[in-house]
Amino acid sequence: MRKRSSSPARKIRKQYRLRLLLVILVIAAANYLGSLYFTRIDLTSDKRFTLAKVSKNVLKQVHSELLFTVYLKGKFPAGFKRLEIQTREMLEELQAYNSYIRFRFVNPSASSNPKKREKFYQRLIDSGLSPTNLQVKTKNGMQQQIIFPGAILRYKKREIPVSLLSNERNIPPAEVLNHSVENLEFTFVNAIHELVQPKKPTLAYLTGQGEPQGKRVSDIFNTLHQDYSFSMVRIDTLPNPLLEREKKKNSTLFQVVPRYRALIVAKPQKPFSEREKLMIDQYIMYGGKVLWLIDPVLASMDSIKRSGTTVSIDLHLGLQAQLFTYGVRLNKDLLLDLNAVPIPVRTGQAGNEPQIQLLPWYYYLLVTPRSNQPVVRNLNSIEMNFVSSIDTLAIKGVKKTILLKTSPYCGVEKVPGIISLDILQQKPPPYFFRGPARNVAVLLSGRFTSDFRNRLVSGLKSKVYPFRDKSIPTQMIVVSDGDVIRSQLKVPDGYPLPLGYNQFTQQTYGNKDFVLNALNYLTDGPGLISLRTREFKLRLLDKTKVNRQGLQWQLFNVLAPLMVMFLFAFAIIGLRKRKYGRKS
Repeated sequence: MRKRSSSPARKIRKQYRLRLLLVILVIAAANYLGSLYFTRIDLTSDKRFTLAKVSKNVLKQVHSELLFTVYLKGKFPAGFKRLEIQTREMLEELQAYNSYIRFRFVNPSASSNPKKREKFYQRLIDSGLSPTNLQVKTKNGMQQQIIFPGAILRYKKREIPVSLLSNERNIPPAEVLNHSVENLEFTFVNAIHELVQPKKPTLAYLTGQGEPQGKRVSDIFNTLHQDYSFSMVRIDTLPNPLLEREKKKNSTLFQVVPRYRALIVAKPQKPFSEREKLMIDQYIMYGGKVLWLIDPVLASMDSIKRSGTTVSIDLHLGLQAQLFTYGVRLNKDLLLDLNAVPIPVRTGQAGNEPQIQLLPWYYYLLVTPRSNQPVVRNLNSIEMNFVSSIDTLAIKGVKKTILLKTSPYCGVEKVPGIISLDILQQKPPPYFFRGPARNVAVLLSGRFTSDFRNRLVSGLKSKVYPFRDKSIPTQMIVVSDGDVIRSQLKVPDGYPLPLGYNQFTQQTYGNKDFVLNALNYLTDGPGLISLRTREFKLRLLDKTKVNRQGLQWQLFNVLAPLMVMFLFAFAIIGLRKRKYGRKS
């Protein structure tokens, strides 16, 4: 019996079966390895889908369900639609690294019943979300639409609101939305960190030297109580209340450490004694962080309102020389800037009614952050009142980073001097506001030298805590304005307004965000807040080219892929015929 010879067709089928089996084995092996090792590949140029290491570390601390309820759903313009899509993608990225993350998108305007809709709006406002009015173009013309660009996070019976929309002035809306997208990772991760951290960072607010208390700081105090273990502390007792002794790890020995992660010294009005200055100095030497909000010059707006004039004088606080040792000099001057916040001024009388007009008060500076440093990046402009200039000094081992500067249209007024409302009735002289821009907030990092080094202060030194003349690596932020932390009081009711909100201009400035960012940086270090330095390139379409060549590019985008697909198909068919066709 003749042995049947194998045909070419059977060989081809056998090869295809082997190839198919090999593909199946490769896919199975890849899936098995993927179940053992988690990895993600980001091919975007700005790595917008890659979480930072600090974000991954925070996500590892989530051990039960964390629900994100995002109120950014509905028919939006293209910019807000992009924010919605990017928010969803960011949450999916967080969920990929922790399966406890859950999220849902809710349309707050879904109800057709106006009463139910208003009630739901009020619930969101009471939860801490702020509404935004949008002008939406419809078939019937322009219509207003209320949206809540924010989310509420719930974790273990705790919940916090977060705003997804950056509140920035004097920049195009497209850039505001782009900055909002850039800040999504920081916004979410910072909120998660706040929810999951087992113990709040300790924070102290110095009192005893006439620092502001009561209504003017109630809003920032309430916020700090939520985020920190917040305490008011006096330094007129022994031993130093800013330090404590704790056991070293795996040892019976004790070490001296700061009692608080950061200290706020805000707008003191009375001089510090040598003992008090030494206590702050040693707190810094042992690694304590300080947020200095100092007015080196006394200038009272209350006196101006009563009499129309006041005299600016040097506040002899005793801190200037100490800060000089650390690397900055607070100058005895006042800054005036054409980029100023207006104040209400009585300009006349119409019958029995006074005529009130908003006029720029050059002593109230509107400082716009221009630095990419995480503390101030993408912040709204900050209102600062009666500000002095800051100079930095070359101190070995101390790095200086300028956080805030005035505009180039700035003038300097020496102290003592007369401040009068008459300046509002005069045209600003151009030769005075000729700049240059002046520093008003500086970050200092490094190892500081004690201001009490080589000084005879043996009677002041603590017997409990050994004197240090050189600090361990630490940071401090110096701002030449104490009013940056104070809220306005509502006229005429007198209740406190949110920090940064100006009732006369009806604008919310970035004061609260600046203070919170500064404290976040000092207490948690640069890790978490460094997420604010992420930058996504804004790739906008050229509107002129869109109008001129829109149709031809639309046709190209539709037809070109089809043509490529057909050419590819014809090429494959031709190659197969040539390879497997029968020879005549």
